[in-house]
Amino acid sequence: MRRPPGSLTVAPCPVGTRYPTDIPAPRHPPPYTLPPPCPSQTPPRPKRDRRDRQRPDPDRAVPGRGQPHGPSLPWPPIPAVGSAHNSPPHPRVRAVPEPWGAMGPLWALRVAGALSVAGVLAGHDGSQRAGQPAALDAGTRGDGVGHDRGVDCREVRKRNSSERCRFVRGTPDCRLDGGFLDYLGGAFCTFPSSLLPLSVSLYALWLLYLFVILGVTAEKFFCPNLSAISTNLKLSHNVAGVTFLAFGNGAPDIFSAVVAFSDPRTAGLAVGAIFGAGIFVTTVVAGGIALVKPFAAASRPFLRDVIFYMVAVFLTFLVLYFGYITLGEALGYLGLYVFYVFTVVLCTWIHRWQRGDGPPPPGPWEPAIPTDAEEQESSGTNCGDYGEEYRPLLPYHETSLHILSTALSPLDKHKWRRKPWYWRLFKVLKVPVELVLLLTVPVVDPDKDDLNWKRPLNCLHIVTGPLLCIFTLKSGAYGLYQIQGVFPVWALVALAGSVLAIIVFVTTHNEEPPKYHCVFAFLGFLSSAMWINAAATELVNILRTLGIIFELSNTVLGLTLLAWGNSIGDTFSDLTMARQGYPRMAFSACFGGIIFNILVGVGLGCLLQMTNSQMVVKLEPDSLLVWILAGALGLSLVFSFVAVPAQCFQLGKAYGTCLILYYLVFLCVALLTEFRVIHLAAT
Repeated sequence: MRRPPGSLTVAPCPVGTRYPTDIPAPRHPPPYTLPPPCPSQTPPRPKRDRRDRQRPDPDRAVPGRGQPHGPSLPWPPIPAVGSAHNSPPHPRVRAVPEPWGAMGPLWALRVAGALSVAGVLAGHDGSQRAGQPAALDAGTRGDGVGHDRGVDCREVRKRNSSERCRFVRGTPDCRLDGGFLDYLGGAFCTFPSSLLPLSVSLYALWLLYLFVILGVTAEKFFCPNLSAISTNLKLSHNVAGVTFLAFGNGAPDIFSAVVAFSDPRTAGLAVGAIFGAGIFVTTVVAGGIALVKPFAAASRPFLRDVIFYMVAVFLTFLVLYFGYITLGEALGYLGLYVFYVFTVVLCTWIHRWQRGDGPPPPGPWEPAIPTDAEEQESSGTNCGDYGEEYRPLLPYHETSLHILSTALSPLDKHKWRRKPWYWRLFKVLKVPVELVLLLTVPVVDPDKDDLNWKRPLNCLHIVTGPLLCIFTLKSGAYGLYQIQGVFPVWALVALAGSVLAIIVFVTTHNEEPPKYHCVFAFLGFLSSAMWINAAATELVNILRTLGIIFELSNTVLGLTLLAWGNSIGDTFSDLTMARQGYPRMAFSACFGGIIFNILVGVGLGCLLQMTNSQMVVKLEPDSLLVWILAGALGLSLVFSFVAVPAQCFQLGKAYGTCLILYYLVFLCVALLTEFRVIHLAAT
């Protein structure tokens, strides 16, 4: 066999010889045969020219460097864990048995460096084997059980101002995966250190706008398409409410959790957000409803939802206690939610069978629910939805250009005149988002006569929708990929979409939707889901950036900013519903949504991280704050489970005040724990 260039020919040392352990290999392999470095002999020193005078002596011993088992070989120096030269190991690096004579020193250097870092990652075993659980950090500082990224990126605040940019660029832990913008590079490289407060202020404003994007996408595009899909599938209102409607309302929470679980450094955001949103909704929102409008809670739905939520919290507590989640447990989360849906449907069927087919009578403090005609208001996504007073007297046929311009207008001039100034200001902020969404996301509305069919705009969606999907996957990596290095994927998708759009435009009419119009609901569902996923990815990255700048843990960011941002829409809608006279409906929505968030968020988020070689995901909390969060959520549920039946399900201002005070106490304890005022005693 021909020896590879630069390889070493090794002869065995005499029997009983102790092999040296501190002789490194030269950085550049010499093109000659090197005898073995036995104790009785020294490897010949190669002749060095001028180019090699600045190189380190290859025979100089490096103390503290060991040599693995096997024949005596010059072993490359192992870089210290935490150095700036460390690169993250490949998750599937494994030692391949091969004759040492056929391996170049460069190959051995790579394998040795990867195995040394992997040995530190393994924690207890000292090795990283295939099938070992993937570690997800559910704790605070350090961002990783095993610290698989070397130096913690939070160390950047301890460096000098002149070294921060180089530290951020050269530290693997500072790389933000999956996003379009480099927030850390912008804070420490684009802006000078004296303008760091300016960059933080801009990031805070962008964070608020990301919440606006999530809310607009979920409310006006994601939920209507889910409603159309459930209508086409002929699902009952109860099944649609606990499946598609719950998915639509909890889409920002679910996508944020899935994105956060995808990176071990941000898994604490998911845990903090799921638990934080749970305790916020069950205390502040539920207590606010009781303060705004005292009411009598529905006994059986309340007990059912609280019991299921307590079981879900207890399962999550066990997962955190044991430190890992298996494939069966992840599927168990999803199975528990399926069982919850089955229970809701069964209870509703039994309730209707006992009372008949009519709706149940209203409670003592609730008026009868008005019909659609009484509460119907123009709330479409374009200004084509005129009220009766603006409807033309004589029918006429609009041109395709007029339909397109009308459908792409996010402002309704008739509604604009009736709204107050703060609504107009918020609408101006939402106009750019709504315009981009109108261009890329089709909406099918089953409540309209024409199902919101806009032929020119829907034909445009056939091109823009698939382009959006490929450009938001992996930050556009799939869209920019070139087939055979010549033709990009985005051009192929645009070409195919244009041909299909021309066919649909030629074979349809403006006045009547085609029979396959329901397909646009699935396209709109996928496109809006990709928008939500992209916004959630940026949201998680900017929260991690703020955590690094202020040296805050992911858990406290999740239970505060992320939980508040994802729950603010539900808070206003539930309180508005209670103020309008429907407190029972709003109170039931508090528990139904968070059950979906915790079961599907944890189950789906961890399930997507499992591969064929890694069927276990670690969730090891490294901080006291995670346990305080889980315990506070469980305690609040126990309090409601005992207090509400004790009051004969009559919820008033005393109950609401207790819940809000409980949340304030919990928030103070959480912040004191984060800033090390409350901590475990050293043992």
